[in-house]
Amino acid sequence: MSVLFASKLRFFDTTLRDGEQTPGVSLNPDQKLEIATRLAAIGVDVVEAGSAAASAGEQDAIRLISDAGLPVETCTFVRAIKSDIDYAADNGADSVHLVIPVSDLHIEKKLRKTRGQVAEMAWSSVEYAKSRGLTVELSGEDSSRADQGFLREVFAGGVDRGADRLCFCDTVGLLTPEKIVAYIPPLSGIAPLSIHCHDDLGFALANTVAALKAGATCAHVTVNGLGERAGNTPFEELVMSLEVLYGYPTGIKKEEIYALSTLVSRLTGVPLPVNKAIVGEMAFTHESGIHAHGVIREPATYESIRPEQIGRKRRIVLGKHSGSASVEAALHEMKYAPNEQQLKAIVARIKELGDSGKRVSDSDLMAVADTVLAMECRPTIKLRQFTVVSGSNMIPTASVTLDVKGKEMTGAATGDGPVDAAMQVLAKSVADVGDIRLEEYHVDAISGGTDALVEVTVRLSKDGKIITSRGARTDIIMASVEAMIAGMNRLLEERT
Repeated sequence: MSVLFASKLRFFDTTLRDGEQTPGVSLNPDQKLEIATRLAAIGVDVVEAGSAAASAGEQDAIRLISDAGLPVETCTFVRAIKSDIDYAADNGADSVHLVIPVSDLHIEKKLRKTRGQVAEMAWSSVEYAKSRGLTVELSGEDSSRADQGFLREVFAGGVDRGADRLCFCDTVGLLTPEKIVAYIPPLSGIAPLSIHCHDDLGFALANTVAALKAGATCAHVTVNGLGERAGNTPFEELVMSLEVLYGYPTGIKKEEIYALSTLVSRLTGVPLPVNKAIVGEMAFTHESGIHAHGVIREPATYESIRPEQIGRKRRIVLGKHSGSASVEAALHEMKYAPNEQQLKAIVARIKELGDSGKRVSDSDLMAVADTVLAMECRPTIKLRQFTVVSGSNMIPTASVTLDVKGKEMTGAATGDGPVDAAMQVLAKSVADVGDIRLEEYHVDAISGGTDALVEVTVRLSKDGKIITSRGARTDIIMASVEAMIAGMNRLLEERT
């Protein structure tokens, strides 16, 4: 165990209170219970279930969670007001997060009171909450901008009156690790101290770790870093930072982190940023040829933790940076076994798609592989040149030059549209070696957008035999030509 921290660090999860204050987020009691159940199962110590005085729905949620018998402390946010404390006690909360403003800015501008009045409010509220049988965590709002001598006075007086724990709140994210070294140790000697950080300047995680190193024994966190403005310290990032960077065994069931993260994202309607640490879509996704090749051989080359540790899987995404190793690995996973020449052709097409700005999906890869394998395995017909001309004042015309069994064939044809003209010229060009007819033509856009990969499926017949063939390109005409040539190759091969 790391000597930098207390022997037992605690996790106070405020996803259901501070996290729910994310603009646009509103959870009903059943949703709160579902999240609280997952939080208890993963190993957090305290669940702040909401703000008891906010609404009847919040009270229902607190009662529902407290009655569920979860192995976790059920807490609720309260102001220094008796009615708030009564709501908490009456609805079964185990503890209260009793928040009192402590900076002169908040005391004078928000409350319009004096320091002495605020201190008395805090102390009398602590006494009342204790009389109602509640565990009390006395929290200084805007602690990082408070006079630290006054803050110590409020905290010491609160503990004298029965407060069980204290909390230093960096309400608008203005702390730095350097300030923490000065602020936290004197307070942690008064009573067990929590640290509550906001991420306005991106320091929430760093400040939380620094506070824990400086003597705080509990971290306030939210799943996915939800919270007002830029959010709070992310639960998943703190857990894995402590475990991986400091070797501290948190006791959290890490393999359940990703499932918890996705549940909270789904219920709150707040999507995970794709590049978010630990739980973002790209956190264990590789495209770059060198990186993908390295991680396939040895994951530790480009991964600080194994995805399985948090309940995830590694993904290889294909694009213009992809090399043969990553493409081949993806193909083998899909049960394709291309030879060296086929793999080279597939990689070339993947890079071509990537250069057009497209991220290649599994469906895209399968379509490309099907097309290349069909064409490369039966090279009876090879495309040398293809041109199609179409416009508002001209008849669509296609011309083609093919190598058919070593003999060059050139032809041209018109059609109702550029695709039809292409189909006509291909059938005409191979008429001397086979009477091939187009029986059916179908096109699908594999993904959305004007640059989507298009998969063309054709059914061709010759002498009563029918085969189905596919082509895949971002250009519908070239996809159609590929499908036709691949199908004709198969039909003509059967003749020999």
